[in-house]
Amino acid sequence: MQTSFTLAQLADPEIAAADPILRACVHCGFCTATCPTYVLLGDELDGPRGRIYLIKHNLESGAPPDPDFVLHIDRCLSCYACMTTCPSGVNYMHLVDPARRRIQQQFHRRPLDRALRALLNWTLPHPTRFRWAVHAARLAKLLGLSLPGRLGAMLRLVPAHPPAPTTLERPQFFPAAGERHLRVALLAGCLQQAIAPEINAATIRLLTRHGCDVAIVDGTACCGSLSHHLGYDALNYARANIDAWMRAIEGEGLDAIVMNAAGCGTTVKDYGFMLRNDSAYAQKARIISSLAKDVTEVIAMIGLKQPHATGQRVAYHSACSLQHGQRLHLQPIALLRAAGFDVSDIPEGHLCCGSAGTYNMLQHDIADQLRQRKLSNIDATGATVVATGNIGCMMQLQTEARPVLHTAQLLDWATGGPKPAEFQSA
Repeated sequence: MQTSFTLAQLADPEIAAADPILRACVHCGFCTATCPTYVLLGDELDGPRGRIYLIKHNLESGAPPDPDFVLHIDRCLSCYACMTTCPSGVNYMHLVDPARRRIQQQFHRRPLDRALRALLNWTLPHPTRFRWAVHAARLAKLLGLSLPGRLGAMLRLVPAHPPAPTTLERPQFFPAAGERHLRVALLAGCLQQAIAPEINAATIRLLTRHGCDVAIVDGTACCGSLSHHLGYDALNYARANIDAWMRAIEGEGLDAIVMNAAGCGTTVKDYGFMLRNDSAYAQKARIISSLAKDVTEVIAMIGLKQPHATGQRVAYHSACSLQHGQRLHLQPIALLRAAGFDVSDIPEGHLCCGSAGTYNMLQHDIADQLRQRKLSNIDATGATVVATGNIGCMMQLQTEARPVLHTAQLLDWATGGPKPAEFQSA
């Protein structure tokens, strides 16, 4: 793709980074076949190629984003399926994320839209605030309030019985069981620890059982992903985590920084790019990104320890942020099979389930269509349980038909951990 930036424009670090990405696009259109919004809507501007044209024009013109630009960028799930499809290696992620920031900074949204996004940005990255919001939402449910549109979509996602805070939210250390292989830090996360603390508990048991010292490091918090994809500045979240992990590296040392939420992993692995222009943090950010690993990467590296068959037929939902954002798809499936599960691939497994961070609240109509499509494809597998590596997908796909569990929960159970509560009555 040809670009026509002036020398003055190319002096802007954002445009300088975008120019080679734009030039790499050869208009082939392979990306449209795997883009969920293009598959549903059939609009060129709701596919990656069309959005790339919009981003190019916006950057070259230097004008503030217009409503048409905002509409089509807002409809993007940031699933990054286009990136695993693209034969030219176009890094779409590094185009669309800055586009969202420009929208946030330069476009005047309607008051309700602006307020809703601000509420999500203020609430979701902070477990305590999120719990307050959950209690308020549960009260609304008990009162029988029926809210329309986005507010209704948010209410439907609220868990019926949110768990109480656990001790795993505090900085602490868990020694390896037996011979130590690695010393790792676990990012406890924000939304996940408030909704499903059992995932962190299972992850810690799984890692320590496989010879890992596990530290929840003081000073770590939200990775910044939710704010980043809303277009807000997330760099202070990144800097705080980097400072905390660097203290651990310079102290006892770390062999890996473990993520068990795929969205967090994609963002932390991108810290090096996000902070490339910060002279005080660029090098440290690259170090942290190089150490970031999904929990399944670490277990695959060590080797699964003495699994026992459980007899469960599992449909593996490959979270977009894992299979497209981190290029990890086969490893979790191989681990589940090695653990004795009968694993089925889900038809159209490359298509997003519609969760995508806050997407299922802000673009609920499209998200609901993708959810139903995904659930129908899961039904076709005949599986009794769904495994995935991202809390957002778990919330999106949970139904009464079958439990949706984190991959780490199933691997923990298969290697000596407790049977997940969802199966206790089975």
